Amino acid sequence: MENTSIQHIFFDLDHTLWDFEKNSALAFETVLKKHQIAVDLNDFLYHYVPLNLIYWEKYRNEEVTQAQLRYGRLKDTFDLMSYQIDDAMIDILSTEYIHYLPQFNYLFEGAIEVLDYLKSKYQLHIITNGFEEVQSKKIRNSNIEHYFITITNSETAGVKKPNPLIFEYALNAAKADKANSIMIGDCIDADVKGALSFGMDAIHFNESNIEIADHIKQINHLLELKKYL
Repeated sequence: MENTSIQHIFFDLDHTLWDFEKNSALAFETVLKKHQIAVDLNDFLYHYVPLNLIYWEKYRNEEVTQAQLRYGRLKDTFDLMSYQIDDAMIDILSTEYIHYLPQFNYLFEGAIEVLDYLKSKYQLHIITNGFEEVQSKKIRNSNIEHYFITITNSETAGVKKPNPLIFEYALNAAKADKANSIMIGDCIDADVKGALSFGMDAIHFNESNIEIADHIKQINHLLELKKYL
């Protein structure tokens, strides 16, 4: 059911438009091979992926710094695999991973088609908790920069989703009103509950089909946005 009052659409980037897990796996494949780290990639990712999500939650909650996130997620992964590696090599892998990550630019299926569809009807924006330099490269390298009028980053805003101040910052940058805006993202806490608590409508990109509250709008594929917008 189309919402006729909406004028501004705010997208999350990672795990919503930009296929983080696929691109991340390719970046790790590159750096682990380059430095001859003798671990199985699938085994590494099996441990790393959930640890990364835990560290990002801690980062959102101001429990760890950016440096602690980048080091800790790798250190903990190698510890779980009982793989001996020194801190100097962890720092090298961490730095090079960030370098290679935006060089791989798989988007979720339907991303370009839905952005083309929405661009003619709405003003499109991004709100991301990712690091500014990396996110800018991802957006530019995946050729989606031209779709967005504003890009709000937690580093520039000084706060992270779900903090209401980042939504306020983004709306001010977009010259938008919360009553005419909607947030679309994969993270139920940061994107969806964050926006709803702020008084802004939201749609959960529920690609993993997790169980969520009935009152929350959700889609499992980006093209399903056409049902709502």
